[in-house]
Amino acid sequence: MRKTLNEIANWLSQDPVNFGETIVTGVSIDTRTISKGDLFVPFRGELVNGHKFVEQAFEKGAGASLWLKDEPNPPSDRPIIFVESAELALQQMARAYRQQHNAKFIGVTGSNGKTSSKDILASMLTPYYKVQKTMGNFNNELGLPLTILSLDEDTEIAVLEMGMSGFGEIDFLSNLAKPHYAVITNIGEAHMQDLGSREGIAKAKFEIVNGLGVDGVLVYDGDEPLLQELVANGPKSVQYLSFGFQDNHALTAYDLSTVDQGSSFNVRGLINGDFFIPVLGQHQVKNTLNAMLIANALGLTEDQIRKGLQQVSLTNMRMQLVNAKNNILFINDAYNAAPTSMRAAIEFVQSTTIRNDKWLVLGDMLELGENEQQFHEQIANVIDQSKITKVCLFGPRMNWLYNQLKMNFASEQLVYTENDYNVIIQYIEQYANDETLILLKGSRGMKLETILNAFI
Repeated sequence: MRKTLNEIANWLSQDPVNFGETIVTGVSIDTRTISKGDLFVPFRGELVNGHKFVEQAFEKGAGASLWLKDEPNPPSDRPIIFVESAELALQQMARAYRQQHNAKFIGVTGSNGKTSSKDILASMLTPYYKVQKTMGNFNNELGLPLTILSLDEDTEIAVLEMGMSGFGEIDFLSNLAKPHYAVITNIGEAHMQDLGSREGIAKAKFEIVNGLGVDGVLVYDGDEPLLQELVANGPKSVQYLSFGFQDNHALTAYDLSTVDQGSSFNVRGLINGDFFIPVLGQHQVKNTLNAMLIANALGLTEDQIRKGLQQVSLTNMRMQLVNAKNNILFINDAYNAAPTSMRAAIEFVQSTTIRNDKWLVLGDMLELGENEQQFHEQIANVIDQSKITKVCLFGPRMNWLYNQLKMNFASEQLVYTENDYNVIIQYIEQYANDETLILLKGSRGMKLETILNAFI
């Protein structure tokens, strides 16, 4: 981005300002990561007032700053724009920049797989376009505007992750980003405590169609009946493309297998043939299908898609293979967890032939609402004692799963601790070896990577 301060003032419906020809090349809300030329946006919270850091922002190279109109003692010798609300100003700037930008915008939401789908799509398209994507978890009402404002003016594809915890949030993000293409990866159980049911979750995710323009495209999990129903009654101006493992989708995957630290599979539908991704897991193949459909809609050939998929890489802690101390092999899938993604990860471990001594290290699944005990207990139905050697459980909610598993697993196969990582670390040190494969899977708040860090 390269705009004068007066251009930004115009975005904010403000009159020309002092130092109006100052060039702004980005936006920041954090002086710790501010770059030269950024416009600093000071937020005022209960504990911290960002206005105290405005001078520091200028010292670190900020080109200009916003300032709340009711905040006293503004600097008179600095490039400043006065606004009523920092949050609304940030969103208004993003909306204006989005309207001027010529990139193809792609919005990605879903209960699980948002980040993986974003990573797969961005990686696959990078050889053919200039692509930028949401970094980290900048996927909410503040993060999405910052992501949009971080786009280079010559970016051709913008892949934007959209997160939510309640109704109306995806609607807001979609109408801000105005995507040309939208993806719903799946419907799981995350945020059940806020949305009440899987039906509520599906409706909240489906709000992503609200920002699609005429001829917009929604790519969705066609194996999910709740989405099938919403699509049947959705806006007629939208083109709907389904993906999944069942028949009659726009793109169906079959003959999946794990090969050489990746996944091979065949597809039929709008694309046909055999493909490979250097990523583990059947659920990651499903995330790949939505990326393939968008690539096809953008005009990439099957050969281009095949070559693009070969260079896919995911953000850390998503089915990440880590060869650790004593040649113990970890699958670090500890970024987050919900029943759907936990079942998928466990089923992968049970089916893989990477190693024979297979362990599960599972942490609490959070934000599941009043049925959280049932969701934890039901994981026992997925775990096959004939395929899993040992199970380690971490967190107060995992006690529910522990009580189910101890009926089938011998005491020496099963470890439970409410909050002590060292219990599991010492167990791994004692019993794991160079034939051991260990899955780490839990919600972000459980920080199961702490266990992995003891071995690297």
